[in-house]
Amino acid sequence: MKPVILVDASCDMPLEFIEKNHIPHLGLICHIDDKEYEDDFGKAFTYDEFYSELRKGKMPTTSQINSFRFEEKFREYAKQGIPVIYLAMSSALSGTYNSAVMARETILGEYKDADITVIDTKGSSIGEGLLVYYAYDMLNKGYSKDSIITWVKENMLKMNYWFAVSDLDHLKRGGRISSSAAVVGSILNINPILCITSDGSLTQVTNIRGRRKAIKFLTDKFKAEVTEPQNTIVAISHGDCIEEAEYLKNIMEEEFHVKKVIVNKLGLIMGSHCGQGMLSLCFLGNENRK
Repeated sequence: MKPVILVDASCDMPLEFIEKNHIPHLGLICHIDDKEYEDDFGKAFTYDEFYSELRKGKMPTTSQINSFRFEEKFREYAKQGIPVIYLAMSSALSGTYNSAVMARETILGEYKDADITVIDTKGSSIGEGLLVYYAYDMLNKGYSKDSIITWVKENMLKMNYWFAVSDLDHLKRGGRISSSAAVVGSILNINPILCITSDGSLTQVTNIRGRRKAIKFLTDKFKAEVTEPQNTIVAISHGDCIEEAEYLKNIMEEEFHVKKVIVNKLGLIMGSHCGQGMLSLCFLGNENRK
């Protein structure tokens, strides 16, 4: 039977893509003041509303998808005998993957023939979304469940995740930089560059002074890691800085002549940790990332 591919909303793909492909999904929870919002690709709590709160100085917190919610979703498909492939955000960034593994064991206790595969993509945001994009392309072309799983596992560490951050308060709160570094960095227009490493963790690579230089760093990484840009799909996510995202998109199209560029706002989860003004470039490289 044709499988379903389940995703979490931290993959930051455009809502239009999710709805067009009828992709089942669950969202992590974003807490702002005394309210909580499920990340549902911006339907119930729009990204415009979210970034408006950030501009007011709000500092959201997030919580994982619990095992009970996964049990409900897995049980729905187990009852129908439909195989499930869940592409999870990195276990180094959230406990969501572990919740899914626990839920899988519970459902297998109820339905011994349940077919549930849980994959830790070692990624997040729109790079994770690109893996979803490729997986659904294979599904729509009639590839088997096993072929899709094999492709994801063989290629997920080739996905490059590069982030330029301008809102240093969020990095300070997360303990990635000190308070003094945040103050000095803001004055000097410092953009920390982050990446997701092979173990799925978010790591600071360097600091770049000036926004255009930070964007050039991202494009230089693309040039270094990709040998056939004309056959490459690129994904860009942004923390409500569409002009810079479009500038980066134009470079990808006009200088590198890439096959396709997907652009979307950073969702509630990564947006809560990286803040407004974050700009990311994600793509499949030639080699596994370190």
